[in-house]
Amino acid sequence: MKEKIDTNNLPQHIAVIMDGNGRWAKTKGAERVYGHQNAIEAVRAATEGCAELGIKYLTLYAFSTENWARPKIEVDALMHLLVTTIKSELKTLTKNNVRLDTIGDVESLPSACRQELREAIELTKENTGLTLLLALNYSGRWEIVEAVREIAKKAVSQQIAIEDISQSMLSDYLCTSNIPDPELLIRTSGEMRVSNFLLWQIAYTELYITDVLWPDFRRKDLYEAILAYQRRERRFGKISEQVKS
Repeated sequence: MKEKIDTNNLPQHIAVIMDGNGRWAKTKGAERVYGHQNAIEAVRAATEGCAELGIKYLTLYAFSTENWARPKIEVDALMHLLVTTIKSELKTLTKNNVRLDTIGDVESLPSACRQELREAIELTKENTGLTLLLALNYSGRWEIVEAVREIAKKAVSQQIAIEDISQSMLSDYLCTSNIPDPELLIRTSGEMRVSNFLLWQIAYTELYITDVLWPDFRRKDLYEAILAYQRRERRFGKISEQVKS
């Protein structure tokens, strides 16, 4: 399947809503945490697959601002898993020339998580291949509100004029400034919603929904998503004849 991919028509940026860990665990007769623990191989498969193809950015929706409302035992387990996973995967990231970064309100995460993230980001900052973005304590509405607040502060202090506020200016105040909008958004588990993820950035993103639960996601699933993307015609509001010409 990999050989069918047109390497001249790759998305620069792929975003993934990693869904289905709890349901996967339920099928095994286990607690939800078991699903999260077994999702690491899927993260590795997606990351290594994108790195080998030459994808520039991969953003994984790891923990939303709404996820704090989950049972405390699950949230605590997720935070612990985040720390241990970063430690265990650091060599793999370096081996694959992957640079790690984050988007979201990371400063509100537990101190141990922040420390591991800072160290991993520092140790991989010179890597020149895929940039792996972990969306942590993130939501699209939170991000847009934060951007509007910063713009409003500068408008009040007359650092910018109201009439100069534009779509491109707002984009510059988002977590993903200087990063291209994702061309492809993959959601696992078959759910048909975007769950408050990259709301501004996915205005013209191609959506790919698969019934595969995230712990079962492997490279072949990534390749299928990219092939589906390459079969589509991206018009950006134009008509087909304009795009073809």
